[in-house]
Amino acid sequence: MNTIDLTLKIWRQKDNDSLGNFETYTLRDITTDMSFLEMLDVLNENLTKEGKEPVAFDHDCREGICGMCGAVVDGVAHGPDKEVTLCQLHMRTFNTGDTLVIEPFRSRAFPIRKDLVVDRSAFDRVIQAGGYVSINTGGTIDGNAIPISSETAELSMDAAACIGCGACVASCPNGAAMLFTSAKISQLALLPQGQPERKKRAQAMVQQMDAEGFGHCTNEKECEMVCPKGISIRNIARLNREYMKGILMGE
Repeated sequence: MNTIDLTLKIWRQKDNDSLGNFETYTLRDITTDMSFLEMLDVLNENLTKEGKEPVAFDHDCREGICGMCGAVVDGVAHGPDKEVTLCQLHMRTFNTGDTLVIEPFRSRAFPIRKDLVVDRSAFDRVIQAGGYVSINTGGTIDGNAIPISSETAELSMDAAACIGCGACVASCPNGAAMLFTSAKISQLALLPQGQPERKKRAQAMVQQMDAEGFGHCTNEKECEMVCPKGISIRNIARLNREYMKGILMGE
């Protein structure tokens, strides 16, 4: 069993209105089979035994599905591995003696609740602004009877893979939420069920995105690079088209 020793510099902050700072911790004999969150669990066990306050961090399923976990590790959202969430990042990625700088996803639209925990409810409000699908889709029908090509269905599924973790926002130099919003718009705009509201949906979601304080996209592509689900920035182009169609057609 391989083990490593690490130095952690972790951002500690009581709440969004308080000043924060980095605190340094040392961990020894960390098993390389551990996930990053399991490593933080060990740290918190040690801090609790020492009578110190544990580090607050967000998590739920720990299977890369829910999008709850997230932190910036050495300047990269979710850490150095490609297309993984923080809970899927394993300690074998690092070497003994490494110093890891760990901080929360930073964005004006993501206020810090405590330490590494941020409030991402702005994403929920963007989705809510998109409304609902008015068509009664009924029960599940045979796949071959659906009037869309397999390629279009795959594109929609690829966009629907977005888990709303916020890594795209944290990595964007402008704090933009365009990749997230475009994925949510694309998954419906590509399907027949999403057609009646498609133009109104794009306008409403973009307006809510701006109201939340997210920045504007300047096509830096950092969002695509850190997305744990590999969401393509081509969805942003589709969002722009949907938005402009709605404006030009007066819907």
